[in-house]
Amino acid sequence: MTRPATPRAPRAAPRLKTFERYVLAEIAPLLFGALAAVIALLVVASLERYLAPLLAKGAPPLLVARLLALNVPEAAARALPIALMFAVLLGLSRLAADSEIKSALAAGIPATRLYRPVLILGGVVTALAFALGEGLVPRAQTQIGEVQRQIVLANPRVLGLDGQNVVLRDALGRAISIGQILPGGELRDLRIVTMQDGLPPREVITAREGRLVPGSTTLTLKGGQRVTYQDARPVTILSFETGTLPLQDTGTDLGSAAQARPVNDPLPALWARLSTYRAQGIQAPAEFTALHQKFAAPLAALALAFFGVSLAVFSFRSGRNVGFVWALMLTFAYYATYSVFNVMGEKGALPGAVAAYAPDLVAVLAGSLLLWLSARR
Repeated sequence: MTRPATPRAPRAAPRLKTFERYVLAEIAPLLFGALAAVIALLVVASLERYLAPLLAKGAPPLLVARLLALNVPEAAARALPIALMFAVLLGLSRLAADSEIKSALAAGIPATRLYRPVLILGGVVTALAFALGEGLVPRAQTQIGEVQRQIVLANPRVLGLDGQNVVLRDALGRAISIGQILPGGELRDLRIVTMQDGLPPREVITAREGRLVPGSTTLTLKGGQRVTYQDARPVTILSFETGTLPLQDTGTDLGSAAQARPVNDPLPALWARLSTYRAQGIQAPAEFTALHQKFAAPLAALALAFFGVSLAVFSFRSGRNVGFVWALMLTFAYYATYSVFNVMGEKGALPGAVAAYAPDLVAVLAGSLLLWLSARR
């Protein structure tokens, strides 16, 4: 005689997957919103500090707009981990406040199940941040240099943004010092020097005035003199009324938000430069810190995701909710910590690896402590 089959309880896996999808659906919109907000803040700060003076100096608006757009990839790579932590804190806080985490617990889903979807999202953000840093950001940096060159050639007045003496380079690698830039793009008190390492200059060209030819890389000189030297003594002196010099580059970054920084270089180029420094015994703390930042900055997304969900679990079990203000304060606290350690690494006050990974380690240790405290409740 066949015994009737005993009905089995439904498996928890479908409920778990539904819960995880629900958590991701709660966090993802906040992530995109926070990312847009952080990028906007970084770009607006750039606009106020650098780009507005460019426009005031008469730089072409279309080129300035392109320069602004090219700063977005670097801003996005920096903003992704921070935006993720803010989204996790705010999203899980809302779930706790609406008793949805409590409902999940009543359905047999443990609170620690929050970690899986959040950490998966953190892994995706880590990969995306690394891809941006190795792909779009270096290409954008190259294009930024080209756009800055076009801005300078269109209106040399922008070279005087910082009020300091401007130095260009000609096609022969000679340094061109400009004493004064007048309205209309007229250059005054030019000095072109051919230098030799450890030796006095072998040639000096001075000119009363000059001008960049619009749409080209040619510098015209007027009222000049060329002096050649041998053993620091003048050998020949030649005066001229007009002359031209082909420029190699404009030699300025115009104070762009995405200034040329070692961390924005492609990894192979940065590694090759560091190998040369090691072979020559050169101390380069900024470059060594940048090498570790290549990996530590994207991995911050995982560290901050872990911290965010640990804080959410602790807050739920302690009966306290992390509101918008606390989420904002913790986000800026991490950014401040990251900035301080980064500066210390670049200045050589800390080893590059310590400076790069310390903020991530602090986030992981803080999350582990919160997880331990919540397990004791």
